[in-house]
Amino acid sequence: MNKAIFLDRDGTINVDKKYLHKIEDFEFLPGVLDGMKMLQNAGYLLIVITNQSGIGRGYYSEKDFEILNSWMLGELESKGIHIARVYYCPHLPNAKIKKYRKVCECRKPALGMYEQAVKNYDIDLSHSWTIGDKPRDCLLCEKTECRGFLVGQDYYNEERLYCEFPLLKDKVRCVPGILECAIEILKKKNRFNN
Repeated sequence: MNKAIFLDRDGTINVDKKYLHKIEDFEFLPGVLDGMKMLQNAGYLLIVITNQSGIGRGYYSEKDFEILNSWMLGELESKGIHIARVYYCPHLPNAKIKKYRKVCECRKPALGMYEQAVKNYDIDLSHSWTIGDKPRDCLLCEKTECRGFLVGQDYYNEERLYCEFPLLKDKVRCVPGILECAIEILKKKNRFNN
């Protein structure tokens, strides 16, 4: 079985610029490239799991998303970072674009994209981590052995997070960014040899 790092995109890998869909607006967050490289070198598959409701809202098209996604993957590859796959959900219950208007099993906090990744890549969740900037990015940890990190937060600290989401206690930590996640994960990996 494989171990993986599930990464949210906006606010986790790049600066969240609200419905980002243009290459010229994309900006990697500090420490992201180093952190991703460390995790990849430690044997983790890197998988992006991202809600893209801007598609359903009509702010940009799936083609726009695919162009930006292809560019981002190319930038990461040029730095020696390989993303195994990007899973995205364009749906929204009240989407402006009718074909995306539905309650689905893929839009986080639903676990559909994670479940598909686990199936596609034979992932052992007990040796995997999820990283995101919103609690919904870490709710996989409520129902599985996966552990996680909430990054870049001014609103949530661990006390507030655990008060609102008690099942995340001892499974999700709050840290500044992906680099700090990588450092923590590698410390635990070396300590427990997982």
